[in-house]
Amino acid sequence: MNSFATLATLVAFAKDRLQREEKGATAVEYGLMVGLIAAVIVGTVLLLGGQLNDLFTMVTDALPGGN
Repeated sequence: MNSFATLATLVAFAKDRLQREEKGATAVEYGLMVGLIAAVIVGTVLLLGGQLNDLFTMVTDALPGGN
């Protein structure tokens, strides 16, 4: 949940900055957001990857003609 709080803080910061400046977000801000989103995705896959693999294996085995 800490990653979600960090992402929410970054988005709130970016929104505040966009409202104050007419020229919009800079490339650095977009880069930070993309990097943070990528880190959250990688972390989620690492944490849930094994469980998802087990779930898909269980579903595949339950289907007719499954191994």
